[in-house]
Amino acid sequence: MENKKIRVAITQGDTNGIGQELIIKAFEDLAMLELCTPIIYGSPKVATYHKNALNCQANFNIITKAEDARDGQLNFLTCIEEEIKVELGTYTETSGTAALSAIDRALEDCRKGLVDALVTNPIDNSPAFHFSGQTRYLEDHTDSFGKSLDIYINDHVRIALATCQQPLKMVTSTINKESVMAQIKMLRDSMKRDFRISNPRIAVLALNPKAGEDGMIGTEEQEILAPTIHELSENGVQAFGPYASDEFFGTGQYAAFDVILAMYHDQGLTPYRSLTSEDGIVYTAGLPIIRTAPDQTCSMDIAGKGVADASALRKAIYLAIDITRNQIHYDEPLANPLKKLYKEKRDESEKVRFAIPKPKTPQTTPNEQ
Repeated sequence: MENKKIRVAITQGDTNGIGQELIIKAFEDLAMLELCTPIIYGSPKVATYHKNALNCQANFNIITKAEDARDGQLNFLTCIEEEIKVELGTYTETSGTAALSAIDRALEDCRKGLVDALVTNPIDNSPAFHFSGQTRYLEDHTDSFGKSLDIYINDHVRIALATCQQPLKMVTSTINKESVMAQIKMLRDSMKRDFRISNPRIAVLALNPKAGEDGMIGTEEQEILAPTIHELSENGVQAFGPYASDEFFGTGQYAAFDVILAMYHDQGLTPYRSLTSEDGIVYTAGLPIIRTAPDQTCSMDIAGKGVADASALRKAIYLAIDITRNQIHYDEPLANPLKKLYKEKRDESEKVRFAIPKPKTPQTTPNEQ
């Protein structure tokens, strides 16, 4: 696998937004083609329109199936044959539908094992195109059964959200021991397998101000979060908290942890974006595929103007490559576990599996005494 280039599927995003510009700019540096074999999913005609609007050079290898992708080239897989009207900077149902068509084809190739990872460009929810978000869409179209978790990543922190896309008044009813425990375990597993952190430290933020102040402001910390963290800690998971968010970020405590679980959107993403406003990326843990994305919107106000920054897309591609290799290296030893050194009747436990029999004491004879 070390000599094989990772095949990265990259979707075009909303055809009226900045997705195509991000792709073209990301691969202006030909060194990117040495790191992976990119396959862009979308409409080559739309890509050509954007290329001409930006007055830039970009050479595509047009293909109709992923098997035809060539190393060292920017492959563009045609998954939309019909004409698409491009209206730069405008949300339309057509532009949103075209974006989903690209995701559908890329997911199909992911399931077939024709690509190794998926990187998605922006699609927004708008009055013209109602959309619940790419993570929800991926959950609905894979076998994750709604059990995924977006991890927002920048140069300072990794932050996941216990609740997402919910009004604040619904957050309290959504937080329960079972969901928080599952999310912490998912973060632990992702840090170990996807990021190769052997013993990750996980911080859990409190739901209420001042961490509930011993139940005077709220009881969720005492009744849900603290008992869950304690139980996980007793079972070897390095989970800590619950921490009051203002003090946690204000005093720099976040730097001591590998990943943070915030209870709701603004609690996690406000400090996340305050620490670094650019180059943020998203990784969706818990999906049966590897999916990353730049933490960007369609930015309709600058679409077609040549000023979009492709740094986040490059980082999302880098992360997709890294996680692909990390998972391979993590899974290899598990595919061929050590055989049991000996077998005891009626005992198939792990204790037996790794037990080493003691050497037998040699028997002495009368002449040796």
